[in-house]
Amino acid sequence: MGDLQNSYTRYFNIKNKRKGQLFLGQFKAVLIESETQLLHVSRYIHLNPYSAEVVKSFEELLVYPWSSLPEYLIADKSGICQKSEILFPFKNNIEKYRQFLFDQKDYQRKLKSLDYLMLD
Repeated sequence: MGDLQNSYTRYFNIKNKRKGQLFLGQFKAVLIESETQLLHVSRYIHLNPYSAEVVKSFEELLVYPWSSLPEYLIADKSGICQKSEILFPFKNNIEKYRQFLFDQKDYQRKLKSLDYLMLD
């Protein structure tokens, strides 16, 4: 299977004049053991498009089509998310959760820009 992936990757890269891998390794899973950890993971996920500079501003996250954040920050927006687990620590106050995200947005983006320095 590895030879097939390597061959296809070489073919695809040559054809499209690009470099690098096409297939990433396995995802990483971590057991969330506390409410605090859950909130930080939620913030990380919701800010990820901003950190990766897929969207340029925090406000663009509210219209980013592949994010559940609008379900959390727009009062009359409903969907498939169980918002109560995330909003409960904020006494279901949407504005407090928005501020929780907003306060760390630039710090998270800065950390993302340092990813290339990490050894895994």
